[in-house]
Amino acid sequence: MRKRNRHMSVWMTEQEYQHLKKQAERAGLGIDPFIRNLVAGTEIKPRPPEEYAALLRELSAIGNNINQLARWANARGSAREEEIAKAAELAREAWRKVKDAL
Repeated sequence: MRKRNRHMSVWMTEQEYQHLKKQAERAGLGIDPFIRNLVAGTEIKPRPPEEYAALLRELSAIGNNINQLARWANARGSAREEEIAKAAELAREAWRKVKDAL
């Protein structure tokens, strides 16, 4: 048996329908789930661009590298100049990637 057993029809102009369709696509949803979320009062945000997942993976890798450098420095009780420079360059690279994505 169907979970949803009530059907509703709504007449729209072509412009209204295209707007609804565009909003649902931006949220990454079909029209039916989009409308159900609106009725439920759920805050609907645009789906993040596909490039964000790749950016997050790269930022995670950069963060891991900086963490490794920090661990080595803590284990030895000091950090060499080239390790500090490498960590700073990794941080700058992360900033560039975020800036380019926006």
